[in-house]
Amino acid sequence: MVTSSSSEGKKNKEKKNKNNDKKAAELHEKLQLLRSITHSHALNEASVVLDASRYIQELQHRVESLDQDTSTAQHSSYNQSSLPVQVTVETLEKGFLITVISEISSQVLLCSVLESFEELGLNVLEARVSCMESFQLQVIAENEEGDGSIDSQTVRSAVVQAIRSWGVSNDDQD
Repeated sequence: MVTSSSSEGKKNKEKKNKNNDKKAAELHEKLQLLRSITHSHALNEASVVLDASRYIQELQHRVESLDQDTSTAQHSSYNQSSLPVQVTVETLEKGFLITVISEISSQVLLCSVLESFEELGLNVLEARVSCMESFQLQVIAENEEGDGSIDSQTVRSAVVQAIRSWGVSNDDQD
């Protein structure tokens, strides 16, 4: 009986050794993989892990930097897209010469601007518009009352507000 017990002990020891060898091989393989991913030239385990930690921190800094760049770019493009329009209003003898130029072409933008004229009580006497590749509008309009109660700044503000409202509703549709 003693012999069978000692042979079982040897088998258990051999199993443990095989398991330990297998675990050591797996650990070595994982360290080799970690070493190659992190471009580490370290030989011992602690140095490989330290290099991996530094590599992870470097990647985190890169991600933060890219996030900031992306955020800045989005903010910049939002500011540009929030009002990519040039609006000028000149006072004429009887009315205004209103010019609106935008890189974004839209027939809905034309409607928004014309509605702002209507709200101000402006009559459009002459208009030239193009919505092909870009939006260009040139309008000669006069106040219905003709009393001069509306100035060029009021007209410009109303047109800019109409464009902003159009831009917000246009962004919501995207």
